[in-house]
Amino acid sequence: MHQNQNSYINTFFKMESAGGILLFFAAVLAMLLANSALEPIYQLVLSTPVEVRVGALDIDKPLLLWINDGLMAVFFFLVGLELKRELAEGELSDRRNVILPGIGAVGGMAVPALIYAFFNYDDPEAINGWAIPAATDIAFALGVLTLLGSRVPTSIKIFLTSLAIFDDIGAIIIIAIFYTSQISFTALVVVACCIPPLFLLNRFNVVSKSPYMLIGIIMWIATLKSGVHATLAGVVLAMFIPMRCKADPDYSPVRGLEHDLHSVVAFFILPVFAFANAGLNLKGITTEQLFHGVPVGIALGLFIGKQLGIFGFCWLFIKMGVASLPRGMTWIGLYGTAALCGIGFTMSLFIGSLAFGDVADRMFDERLGIIFGSLCSGIVGYLILNASLKKNPDAEA
Repeated sequence: MHQNQNSYINTFFKMESAGGILLFFAAVLAMLLANSALEPIYQLVLSTPVEVRVGALDIDKPLLLWINDGLMAVFFFLVGLELKRELAEGELSDRRNVILPGIGAVGGMAVPALIYAFFNYDDPEAINGWAIPAATDIAFALGVLTLLGSRVPTSIKIFLTSLAIFDDIGAIIIIAIFYTSQISFTALVVVACCIPPLFLLNRFNVVSKSPYMLIGIIMWIATLKSGVHATLAGVVLAMFIPMRCKADPDYSPVRGLEHDLHSVVAFFILPVFAFANAGLNLKGITTEQLFHGVPVGIALGLFIGKQLGIFGFCWLFIKMGVASLPRGMTWIGLYGTAALCGIGFTMSLFIGSLAFGDVADRMFDERLGIIFGSLCSGIVGYLILNASLKKNPDAEA
């Protein structure tokens, strides 16, 4: 019996959908706690001050911000590693695989942002959340896709993954440009001073992790103090990890780190982030709050904007002859995938925390729109793909 339980557990953690399932349960648990008698304890834990001091250097933040600024830097480091690998030798190294998801990603970010802006253009505080519905949560989206089993053609998986990578690139650029506080040029100089040693480590093909991690920690602290969001340090660090080891051509430091970090990020960091950020208290929510421009703009941006943006842009450029529909993918399959990209959960929550983290006594909660829009997108995307793939049992072939 014990062996069977271990076998079930091992099988679960090997599933592609396991990360998305854990994310879902972490979010549900946070919602349950936030709407129960344990809500004060939940909030107390997240607001617990955590301080690290070394001489004059002091980092004093509540636990919630250590999760959002610290743990999520590891997540963005993994995103950077995946991006580097894909561009060097993955699906994005082939130009034919880049055009359509790239076009879809642009539409999938632009149209949701425009829909959000339509509802909030006259509110200088609310308009800061324009990028929230532009994000796609690849863990959740792939988790839903995996529920459809082997009927899903490889072309859909490649398209969704590639589009999500472009989406992540867009999110990184948006965070770097639009979600920065007051800039400390002294701290930025320290960040800049970290680049040459990282370049030399890469140039001389140093594959030991220790020097990269040491410089990475210094760069993270400096980025945190600079006013630029600290998670971007993870992306920069990833770009300097060697793709190949000269002494052992079969070993890839990038792939090795990806393998080491994947389980930590999927089964610990992202569920912890979801648990800390998804605790939406539904008690006392008024109609005014429910239909405020922020949650409405986010929900419609994710649910309607993603579908229109991704499918509309792809359809237009395919008809113009710039791109072509991948082999094995139908138009209805493309539309279902576009709907699935409306699941913005993790990245939307993260951008929401940057956009509205310092706003006090606000009359809205962006999480209402994120949860509702993501839920509707996941259900509709699943139903469309499930119906279309039933008619194509041999889609893989």
